[in-house]
Formats: sequence, C-alpha cells, structure tokens
Amino acid sequence: MKTFKRWKIDTADRRRGPATTPANKLLPEEVEAILVVCTSKEYVDLPPSQIVPLLADKGTYLACESTFYKILRERKLLEHRGKTKRASASRPAPLAAVRPNQIYSWDITYLKSEVTGRFFYLYMFMDIFSRKIVGFKVHDCESMEHSADLIESICLREGIRKEQLILHSDNGGAMKGATMLATLQRLGVIPSFSRPRVSDDNPYSEALFKTLKYCPQYPLRPFPSPENAMIWVKEFVHWYNEIHLHSGIKFVTPSCRHAGKDGEILEKRKGVYEEARLKKPNRWSRATRNWTKEEEVFLNYLQEEMDFDMKIAS
Repeated sequence: MKTFKRWKIDTADRRRGPATTPANKLLPEEVEAILVVCTSKEYVDLPPSQIVPLLADKGTYLACESTFYKILRERKLLEHRGKTKRASASRPAPLAAVRPNQIYSWDITYLKSEVTGRFFYLYMFMDIFSRKIVGFKVHDCESMEHSADLIESICLREGIRKEQLILHSDNGGAMKGATMLATLQRLGVIPSFSRPRVSDDNPYSEALFKTLKYCPQYPLRPFPSPENAMIWVKEFVHWYNEIHLHSGIKFVTPSCRHAGKDGEILEKRKGVYEEARLKKPNRWSRATRNWTKEEEVFLNYLQEEMDFDMKIAS
C-alpha cells in the first residue's frame, strides 16, 4: 500500500533493473551463431522446433528452442524465412443481386433429436435478394447426394436457366462433394464458397438459422423424428416467407419481394408518411422514414471500402 501511495505522488519509473548481467545470457557470438544456422540454406525453411532436434542429432547444442524463437522474434525473422509464405485465404469475389434467382445462399444446421448425441440435418436454401426460402429438407444424415437432389428440384421449380444462378455456401463435404459439384455443373449453376473457418462469408444463411432457432415457435423439446421436424420446418417457412416482415428488405415479406410486389407497398408507405408530414410538419425535424426499395443486395462486399464492379445484371 505504501508503494501504491508513493507511486500516486511520483509516477516516474525509478526501477533500475538488475545490477549484474544474468549469468545465462548468451554472448554476442553465440547469438550470431544461432542466426547463421537459422538463415543457412539447410535450415532456412524450418522452424526452431525442428532445427533444435536436428542439431542435437549432429551432436550440436547452441541454445534451447525458446531461445531460438526469442532471437528470431527480436530480429523479425521468426515468420516465413526463405521460400515459405504466410498462409492466405483471399476474400471471395464481391457479388450483387439485382433481382430474384440470381444468388442463392445455403447451409446445413443441426436439429436435436430425442436421442442424446444424435441430430437431424436441416438443408435450407434462400434467395439473398428477396430473402425467400426457396428450398428445404430434413434428413437424418449429411450427404452431398441430398444436397444435389434438393438443388435440382429447386432449379426445376424456379425455372433456373444455365449460367443464371450463383450458389454460395460453406466448405463442408455436402457442399463441395463430387456429386454436388457435378450436379451444379450439369444444371449450369455457378458455385461460390466461403473462406475456411470464416462464418461472415455466409451471413445470410447464418442469420436465417438464428431466426429459426430463436423464434418463439421453436420447440422446447427435441424432435422425435425427421418427419416430425419437417412438419415444424414447413410451418416456419410459411411464416418466414408469407407473414414475417423482414428488416433487411424494408419490412416486407420475402414472398412479396420475390414476386416483385414490394415496390408498390413501399411507395404506398412513403405516401402515407408524406401525407402525415403535410398535416403535422412540426412533428418532423428531419426527413421522413426512408421507404425506398433496396435495388441491390451484396454478398462478400464491403460497401464502404469497395466499388461494386461485379454487379450481376443482364
């Protein structure tokens, strides 16, 4: 406590450090020997965790592994010496949808069963422009065959032509399996994938699953069977597509936007607000609420940092 009170009065750092040099401190020539070894042709591509035992096999000991790391870190040589390069995963190409059936996002989520440790798998595809759920299915396993069958049925129902649709997903086996990729190629659907271990690259599906699992209708008890789960998911999809006012599309229903009816609704809302402002202008210090239709929906896109030059239009 006395030290704390003294430091409150005098904040200068008066520590003097050790009075003598540590006995185990490496000499300059020893440090230089370590640097010569680490930058030599034989060891330049190896980390200290491999260099130290290799030297020991030759009967040589220069320092412990942690000392190697410390010296390389101080010289900024710790990372990627020689031909090695930093691992990188470039951001997927930015895309923009300007109408329905241009970009789909999909993923698989777990649904609890009544058996501990066993899950059912919900496959769900959505149109990012309208946010409409265009296809879904519950299975008792995760497989690329189920994915391929579902996307084929969706393309048939929605009338998807070749080269019309981009399908974005994560990197799971059901997404990148040979059967799924072959089906996409046959249908003329262009695949797009997130970076490994980066959930933000697939935000629409992540947000959809959060809505699904946190909505008031979500069952408190696990599902007894895939059929039972499918019945509940059908009810959720009807609510989500036909009743739910989605905040990302100016609070219209996904089905309404998918059918192109949202513009008329938003114009009507805009007129209501303008009429209300004319009647009582003192209630508005600024412009009325923005009910302008969102004409573009972006994927893998930082609007404040990039110019959209990859808009999908024809």
